Amino acid sequence: MRIENSFIPVRGVGETTERRLWEAGITHWEEFDGSVVGPTTADRIHDFVDVATDHLGRGDARFFDESFPSGERWRLYENFRDDALFFDIETTGLDAARNDVTTVSFYRGGDTETLIRGDDLTARTLRDRFADAPLIVSFNGARFDVPFLEGSFDLSIDAPHLDLMYPCRRLDLTGGLKRIETEVGIDRDRPDLAGEDAVRLWREYERGDEAALDTLVSYNREDTENLERLADRVTADLHDACCPSDATF
Repeated sequence: MRIENSFIPVRGVGETTERRLWEAGITHWEEFDGSVVGPTTADRIHDFVDVATDHLGRGDARFFDESFPSGERWRLYENFRDDALFFDIETTGLDAARNDVTTVSFYRGGDTETLIRGDDLTARTLRDRFADAPLIVSFNGARFDVPFLEGSFDLSIDAPHLDLMYPCRRLDLTGGLKRIETEVGIDRDRPDLAGEDAVRLWREYERGDEAALDTLVSYNREDTENLERLADRVTADLHDACCPSDATF
């Protein structure tokens, strides 16, 4: 599903009307001819397409983040996938007021980078990494990772955000990231490690165990890189769930 297959941002167009358009063979903005819907809705669709085409041409993900209903923002993914910023953090606990961020990994354009507390994990480096991302992708990042980073480093992270936890729930995929990965067939090099191990590994590193840091970084990086595989799977499944089986997109 791409943004230009979508009519649901238009006022007066809900899931039922959008599906009627698709079933009539109108699966792309360019194919809309004013049929299927009434004249008022048709005018709104034409107006939206005119404006949205310009924003899409400029790569303006924020416009669509604000236009789409919150439950449909997964539709931004395919358009911005190649330049999306996948990220995940590890911490010493769950309370940003009392605990620290230890590592932050970013995956973008096939490259992975991990920032480490006491080395290159600073407000400036974080701000730089998020600055030009058209779309950021996380798992439970809206409730945990973003607020933790903002509170710990005095940041404001306001890029369009695809938090995969919510699209997963629409597919009845619940629980933590590792459980969902197992359910959809995403493998891990170290399936024995979990969140509590990340805290333990950091404490061991603080006591001088360099190998523990290597393991922690590897774990954090795998969390981050697997987000792309999960996003690919979840958005494809949501597309199949909402679209008529005989429609051509």
